[in-house]
Amino acid sequence: MDARVEHRGRLDEREVAAVLTVVEAATEADGVRPLNEHVMLHLRYGGDERAGAVLLYVGDDLAGYAHVDPTDPVEGPSGELVVHPAFRGRGHGHRLLQAVLERTGGRLRLWAHGGHPGAEALALSTGFAKIRSLWQMRRSLFAAIPGFELPDGVRLRTFRPGTSDQEGWVALNAKAFAHHPEQGSWTLEDLKRREQEPWFDPAGFFLAERPTGSDGADGGVTSGGVVSEAAADGGRLVGFHWTKVHGDGGHAHEPIGEVYVVGVDPAEQGGGLGKSLTLAGLSHLRSRGLAQVMLYVDESNTPAIHLYEKLGFTRWDVDVMYRK
Repeated sequence: MDARVEHRGRLDEREVAAVLTVVEAATEADGVRPLNEHVMLHLRYGGDERAGAVLLYVGDDLAGYAHVDPTDPVEGPSGELVVHPAFRGRGHGHRLLQAVLERTGGRLRLWAHGGHPGAEALALSTGFAKIRSLWQMRRSLFAAIPGFELPDGVRLRTFRPGTSDQEGWVALNAKAFAHHPEQGSWTLEDLKRREQEPWFDPAGFFLAERPTGSDGADGGVTSGGVVSEAAADGGRLVGFHWTKVHGDGGHAHEPIGEVYVVGVDPAEQGGGLGKSLTLAGLSHLRSRGLAQVMLYVDESNTPAIHLYEKLGFTRWDVDVMYRK
């Protein structure tokens, strides 16, 4: 039966449900979710006004879906795609990818989660080259977690939803990840959508700040020392560690903690703040009774990998990006 391609901006409820069915079938078959969290969030809200969707139908059945994000003018558009397991091996993946390339003018960066051999074969056969690897690393939370001290004048507190912390965090995130467009381009709406997710817990979202007018007299705060909200009012945010607890089957595991994102103001880098924030988050996740913690890090970010290895993390899996 011939396949047909349809292009969309936002999706209606019926289309979203059909795409989620394809995603769940692929996750069950492959043991890894084919779309990243950012795409899944926007998908559940009907799409992303900055992005687009490509739907591949075989008869009345949705056989494949692709997300296309054109927002990076320097690196070019990026995409993720998935084909329902029942429709694989018939050239539908190639047809879907060609439709995406036609949409983007032949320029595309393509993510393949879990290093799936079928995804690699499709990419390489279509003229893509591997350009980036994103490691998933893990460590046991039963192993010892070192104590830590924050730099002089810096204190730790938790995030407060619905306050100026939201705008402050978005601004700091953009500054900390100015050279990482996927993370640094998050908007206030991106943050608010995550605040609505069942996994969101402000008690695991740590902010480091320098109180206004601080002369360093406060000194460091040791492990577990989170200051009260009242004492922290009026400070300047200089770093954060947003932790996450999830176990939705996306990585075929029981509930697991995640070093979701750690960011430090460039002016504060080199003083050990990133390591201290990481340890604060690990201590929190262990206090939740979790057995393991995971994180993602670029294979090219050797300083971060060395830090995480010193903290007991080892490589577990890999996501690969290809470019044409």
